[in-house]
Amino acid sequence: MRVLMISFQFPPQADTSGVQRVLRFVQDLAPLGWDSSVVTARASAYERIDATNLPAAVLPPGTVVHRPFTPDAKRHFALAGRYPAWLARPDRWVAWVPVAVAAGLAAVRRERPQVLWSSYPIASAHLAAHALSRLTGLPWVADFRDPMAHDGYPADPALWRSFRRVEERVFARARRMVFTTAGAAALYRARYPARAADCAVVPNGYDEASFELAAARPRVARPAGAPLRLLHSGVVYPEWRDPGALFEAMARLRRSHPGLPAWGLDFRAAGHEAFVQQRAGAHGVLDQLRLLPPLPYVDALAEMLAADALLLLQGAGCNDQIPAKLYEYLRARRPILGLADPGGATGAALQAAGVPLVAALEDPAAIAAALVQCLSDVQQGRAVLPQADAVAAASRRQRAAQLADLFETVRRDTARPA
Repeated sequence: MRVLMISFQFPPQADTSGVQRVLRFVQDLAPLGWDSSVVTARASAYERIDATNLPAAVLPPGTVVHRPFTPDAKRHFALAGRYPAWLARPDRWVAWVPVAVAAGLAAVRRERPQVLWSSYPIASAHLAAHALSRLTGLPWVADFRDPMAHDGYPADPALWRSFRRVEERVFARARRMVFTTAGAAALYRARYPARAADCAVVPNGYDEASFELAAARPRVARPAGAPLRLLHSGVVYPEWRDPGALFEAMARLRRSHPGLPAWGLDFRAAGHEAFVQQRAGAHGVLDQLRLLPPLPYVDALAEMLAADALLLLQGAGCNDQIPAKLYEYLRARRPILGLADPGGATGAALQAAGVPLVAALEDPAAIAAALVQCLSDVQQGRAVLPQADAVAAASRRQRAAQLADLFETVRRDTARPA
């Protein structure tokens, strides 16, 4: 069997962890009997690439990757650095849609896939898949991951309407719609009740082979007496992962708990370093922070394995979503401090995995109490680690099996006579 994948995100892209979802499906579907043809972007389309990550990105035999020209409104249509807004709805790569459709049609003729799959958050991938499904009749599975148009996002009304139109096309044509959390799926079941039964949940996860590579990397022993280090690995989005309340809690602890162990906070590949610096400086805790550049993927995992504790940020505005980083944190089997609404999807997932320290990202008092507990537990060697069964269940191989079942279902339903 073969699946035709339409995804802007694919190696060697390195400016988002979302690339891992597509890559690992390609790798893990192959042993389940599904080879992949991938229509994706040229490497020149990505803001940052990671050529050193190739050992972790080896593609299975039988995988075919198509990289057609990838027009970008910002690069190719701007005049004096400006371009019409309509050229970037639903995203900067909407001009890639006809190119991707042409590449997809050629792949259908040559490689004869049985199923079509596309993956957001680059919505243009869904537009290309919509056209390909209409032109070829291939059954289409649309991977939303997270919600597209929801309350307050996108903030621009014209862009919000553009996202909503993409959603409507997907729900009018696709056989199955896939989300990474139950909350996101519930939101869309309520929005499109006639298609509620066709919404499925396939969460993110971690890649065991990459962690095995990371564990083999040499570790640098921390000098005796060096401060404890908490690590946040990944992007700090100003709208959804604002660390302001965390920095306020840190300032409070300086005054109220002078006897705490010496400690600092590392932000690896925050993406919005100036924003983080400004927020930390406003609370006078900038001296406790280190803003570190991106690392190759396996090196970033090795850093997680060596951290004293891992920090997860997720605002209440994203209560239906779970950062993909959470599953990598679980696999790292290090103490986790989760700053997320305990009643939201992220907070609930942490608690279900046995992580006891969860406090709302917007609550400085609760964060301060959790920080005190975390630092004390780490210093005394009594920190609670994620439960082994929860870690095993979060493997991407398990997720690929779910997706393979979906593919088989839509393939079988399409082949069945009317």
